[in-house]
Amino acid sequence: MGGKKKEAKEKPLEKMTAKELRDLAKEIPGINGAHGMNKPELLTEIKKARGIEETGPKNASSSIREVKAQIKQLKVQRVAALEAKDRRMATIYKRKISRLKSVTRRSS
Repeated sequence: MGGKKKEAKEKPLEKMTAKELRDLAKEIPGINGAHGMNKPELLTEIKKARGIEETGPKNASSSIREVKAQIKQLKVQRVAALEAKDRRMATIYKRKISRLKSVTRRSS
């Protein structure tokens, strides 16, 4: 009698759980490392892949990852400076690392 089938509507991305978002991200070829991402990161990546413009406040967690990557890079440079016995540069790197660490603490 009811020959009409309901179309399966997709839930809004913001209403999906992190597990559902990970499953969705696995199907999108441009997204790598979905298992290591949290919900806000997954939302950002999926929206970027689909061409949806993000509205609202900027997600701070992605910037924290970038800052932590800079810290790792500076630590490597500091070790190299210490091995070369360049105390001045080692001190400069140490101060930069310290400043970046305070940035990550403030944004969490």
